[in-house]
Amino acid sequence: MSIPDDAPGPDPLAVFAAWREEVRAEAAEPDAVALATSSPDGAPSVRFVLLRGISADGVRFFTNYRSRKGGELESNPRASIAWFCSASRRQVRVAGAVARVSAADSDRYFASRDRGHQLGAHASAQSEPLRDRAELEGAYAAAAARFEGREVERPAHWGGYELRASAVELWLQRDDRLHDRFAYVRGPDGWSAVRLAP
Repeated sequence: MSIPDDAPGPDPLAVFAAWREEVRAEAAEPDAVALATSSPDGAPSVRFVLLRGISADGVRFFTNYRSRKGGELESNPRASIAWFCSASRRQVRVAGAVARVSAADSDRYFASRDRGHQLGAHASAQSEPLRDRAELEGAYAAAAARFEGREVERPAHWGGYELRASAVELWLQRDDRLHDRFAYVRGPDGWSAVRLAP
């Protein structure tokens, strides 16, 4: 395992977690990441999701399993995320295989969400066409009525994914576009890294 002496650290996911924590108070949305997936025939698709955990294994996010991204992840379970913070002049890219987290983990996270967000998960057939906004608002009202006076249960079609990091790039902005880039790859013995030209 080889890591350049001037790299930000030996474990890129630990560095990512620390960078994210450092900017939590100053960044507008420190958990926003661009998530890239692709269809079985290789057509790319990207959107922003909220990061909901960084561990030694990778990163987590939650969504509707029936959404476009959910369908793409089921048919092609590989993805990449990109995080950028202009305040700290840093960027992180993470790539790897994706798998659903356990139902218990999804239940725990769902229970921590605001009630309105929980109801929204029931109301929205994410990525499906709507006649108009009234249809969505009607579905939300129906969900609110169904769960009135009791806890909102997690719908079976909603839950978490873990992107199990096999490659991470840490990027630090420098003057004159002479940025620092460190590309990490996970092997059987842990992480190794090389410095890349900007």
